[in-house]
Amino acid sequence: MSFSEDVVELIRKDCLINAVKHSGKCNSQAVLGKVLGEKPSLKANIKELVSIVNKVVSEVNQMDLDSQRKELSKYSIEEEVPPAQREEKKLPPLPDAEKYDVIVTRFAPNPDCVLHLGSARAIILSHDYARIYKGKFILRFEDTDPRLKKASLPFYQSIRDDLKWLNCYWDEEYIQSDRLEIYYEYARKLVEVGGAYVCTCRDDFKKKLLKRKGCPCRSLSPEQHLLRFDKMLNGSYKQGSAVLRVKTDIDHPNPAVRDWPALRIVDTSAHPHVRVGSKYRVWPLYNFAAGVDDHLMGMTHIIRGKEHYTNMIRQKYMYDHLGWKYPTAIHYGRLKIEGGVLSKSKIMQGISKGLYKGFDDPRLATFQALRRRGVLPQAIRQIIYDVNIKPVDGTISWDILYSINRKLIDKSSPRYFVVFDPVVLRISGLDKAKDVLLRKHPEFESMGYRKVRLSPTKDGLLDVLIKKNDADTVGQHVVFRLMGFANISDFKAVDRGFTGKVHSYDMDTARSLEAPLIHWVPKDDNIRVKLVDQNGQILEGFGERGLLDEPIGSMVQLEREGFARVDSKEQGFVLLYFTSK
Repeated sequence: MSFSEDVVELIRKDCLINAVKHSGKCNSQAVLGKVLGEKPSLKANIKELVSIVNKVVSEVNQMDLDSQRKELSKYSIEEEVPPAQREEKKLPPLPDAEKYDVIVTRFAPNPDCVLHLGSARAIILSHDYARIYKGKFILRFEDTDPRLKKASLPFYQSIRDDLKWLNCYWDEEYIQSDRLEIYYEYARKLVEVGGAYVCTCRDDFKKKLLKRKGCPCRSLSPEQHLLRFDKMLNGSYKQGSAVLRVKTDIDHPNPAVRDWPALRIVDTSAHPHVRVGSKYRVWPLYNFAAGVDDHLMGMTHIIRGKEHYTNMIRQKYMYDHLGWKYPTAIHYGRLKIEGGVLSKSKIMQGISKGLYKGFDDPRLATFQALRRRGVLPQAIRQIIYDVNIKPVDGTISWDILYSINRKLIDKSSPRYFVVFDPVVLRISGLDKAKDVLLRKHPEFESMGYRKVRLSPTKDGLLDVLIKKNDADTVGQHVVFRLMGFANISDFKAVDRGFTGKVHSYDMDTARSLEAPLIHWVPKDDNIRVKLVDQNGQILEGFGERGLLDEPIGSMVQLEREGFARVDSKEQGFVLLYFTSK
């Protein structure tokens, strides 16, 4: 029996889900069970089904993890998450989608800095709409300003890494600095049809522009302007002496639209490009390069902020000159982040001056910083789905982002005790060594237990560490409880700390006495912990030894402190980055 394309596609999808879930390797038995669960009727042809499952599993396992994730994203499925974590919100229908055979969108960053939360809207909307409509998503690096907005080689890769982290895998990639000859070709075509001219008027042009008058260059023939364009290319004109302009309505009410500049000369001996050096001296400006590329790459939808609305008006003149149809342009409202530093220049200045320790400094709203702190891409996606393509301005609240993120990580984050600003509490009344077993998660016994070994002296004394703030308050109560362990009474301050004695062990007694609960760690069996908080400050303390067993990159909840991400660890030491309360 030969299976239908739908069945084969289902098998491949389930293989990809299983592979991504298990670090790139899918299990044929797991995939077979999933497929049969979705299509029970296939049991009648189990032998043939097993054969094709094994074949597809073999194909998928030969792919690297990034390729698996990229292909999985085409099914409008991100990495499989528990039902409670799945996004409930959906994007509204894409305007004009019915007009196009294949939806094509793009994200087009300038690689002059790392990406930050302000870029999330363009990235996620462009990517997810392409996936929803089974279209194409393009990554295009717009790096054609070697003088003022200089690209930097590390940022090309950091942008790629950020998109992968957001699960926004692209189908095609272009770098504009590789496409200069293409821009020259279309600049000539524009001149030939009378849609552009080379202007040498410099300051006189601005004066005439404001008076709604054309400059003398505007009336010259296309042949004369082609010669002038050649002079721009061969070095006869120097930087600032000539610019190719696109003809528009010289009487347009917006001066920024009138005969806008398309290509200019850059002295690349003084301002070499990071990728192509001084190979080219004539460089396109944003509206020309982006406009040409959007047409050549088959863009159907341009999704960007409303600050680009004027750019659409400019580009439409060029499209009309060349007989092109302009894509559907969606201009959403401005999106601000409460207290977030989103200015590229401020980020770069802050790092160069040592104000920030790097692009992943927790005080920044860069994707690198959010990733290091443990904010999940799903949380960012939910925020973006909420604001979607609305034309009104909006503000992202950190509290809302943290709240969404907390719901996503809470059920999978094991709990641990960490004591900052510790003081010693000496407890009496323990008659023997004791292993305290604490659930890693209060709701899910399946996550297992963590064991804390207590070894009192022969006299029944045990030293534990508690937080100084707790020591200052628990004395107001007859009894307080060391979480998961014992109820303590007779709390007193002594020269080297505090003392108390075991009152009882059961939780019912603690409840009846309204005993406050505090966390703790044994003084003689713990690890050193450093926590980088949201302000970049480092808190030092001691934590449970079990923290060393948590993988780097995993999320944990520090009891009574908040969520944190395991950043690095050594023998007897763990570095954590604070996520949120």
